[in-house]
Amino acid sequence: MKHRLERVNEVIRRELSEIVPREVVFSAPLVTIQSADISPDLKSCKIWVSVIGNEEQKKEVITRLLDKRKHLQHLLMKRVVLKYTPQLHFEIDHALERGDRIMQILDEIEIPPDDQE
Repeated sequence: MKHRLERVNEVIRRELSEIVPREVVFSAPLVTIQSADISPDLKSCKIWVSVIGNEEQKKEVITRLLDKRKHLQHLLMKRVVLKYTPQLHFEIDHALERGDRIMQILDEIEIPPDDQE
């Protein structure tokens, strides 16, 4: 069952990655569907969205996705046949920001030179 859910998640992510850019216009420079996490009963699905932009643009992306949720669900279910049409829940994925912050911290760390010669 776990592998089936992983396959369903990947299909939903891939299809929404094609649907969202055609159906929703954003002010943010880049909006990407990072992953999908469908519930075991297939009735709800959390969609993780990565946004390159400021906080206001991130809020606007989530607002527009929620406004278009029913339409996006309808288009998704035309392309993905499941027993139920899952209700989509959109969340900002902060993984890229965390990764950038970790890289920034690593760059700031001063590593003493190796004295072994």
